[in-house]
Amino acid sequence: MKIIMRVCVNCGSSAGRSPAYLDEARELGAHLAAEGIELVYGGASVGLMGAVADAVLEAGGRAVGVIPKALADKVVHGGLSDLRIVDTMHERKALMFELADAFVALPGGIGTLDELFELLTWAQLGMHSKPYALLNTAGYYDGLLQFLDHTVNQRFVRPEHRQMLLVGDTVPSVLEQLRLYEPPVVEKWL
Repeated sequence: MKIIMRVCVNCGSSAGRSPAYLDEARELGAHLAAEGIELVYGGASVGLMGAVADAVLEAGGRAVGVIPKALADKVVHGGLSDLRIVDTMHERKALMFELADAFVALPGGIGTLDELFELLTWAQLGMHSKPYALLNTAGYYDGLLQFLDHTVNQRFVRPEHRQMLLVGDTVPSVLEQLRLYEPPVVEKWL
């Protein structure tokens, strides 16, 4: 079983339509703190990002924010345990990757998907072996998962690479999957 000290959470800077999204972000934050796992995230005080960080901090945990200068004046969280201000989004993603042992995506938009797919691409190419899980709150990612299955069916993605993206609909199941993850050993090319 893998020891996870820091989890990077990718998620929306908006709260989304369903109250379940905020509830799940708060639950994830509380679980991370209770288990002594530090949060690494995008450093914002708004949306699901702010909710997960607030929950970690309220439960006595540590939250590490990584934010580009261009966003820091607008949405930075003022109460973080550790704040890293970087120059670019590329630096942000690289530093969050470096700091984290595992990754979880809550609901989010284009930025969340960008972070998700970049790390999955790196894993597919064998550039890292860190686990990544979707917390599929209220079925938010059902359409994406169906599309990913389609990429396998159309022979653009190996089944083993599709299985690298862990999926759970509860916080405990996602954290357990992260701990049990074993990366596939298979060539990228079909």
